[in-house]
Amino acid sequence: RHTGQIAYRDISRIRLSFRPVTLQNRRYLAEIWAPGTPKLLIASASWKSIVEQERNDTAYSAFLTALHARIAASGGRPQCESGLNPFLYWPGVAIYAAVLLGLAALIARALQVSSYAGALFVGGFMALFGWQLGNFFKLNKPGRYSPDAPPKDLLP
Repeated sequence: RHTGQIAYRDISRIRLSFRPVTLQNRRYLAEIWAPGTPKLLIASASWKSIVEQERNDTAYSAFLTALHARIAASGGRPQCESGLNPFLYWPGVAIYAAVLLGLAALIARALQVSSYAGALFVGGFMALFGWQLGNFFKLNKPGRYSPDAPPKDLLP
């Protein structure tokens, strides 16, 4: 049920993205589509046990580079996308910006009432939130690329 073969020229679409998870904050994901088959997901980390994931950065990058080279050599012209779906990405960026502005307003209000500890706490949370989600949105900006030149920032 979960086995089969797809000719390189039959691959119709590839999407590379950055998808961190709870236990693995540097995880990349490749989604591959071909007509008449379910979507194939290939992650840069694999489960080692019920609570531990193992990073496979070198093997993942080598595999995807070779896959793209073989697709290009076979004459396949898949639609190659990077990042998230734009219909999810741009509303996410808008919400992210709104939350950052709200936190900045909260810091300003805390400073107005001389609550320096509260302003420091919210400022620390804002910095962590901005850093983590800023990196996520930076790496997942929607785009297109050529099969012979996969984006280097989405290959670990």
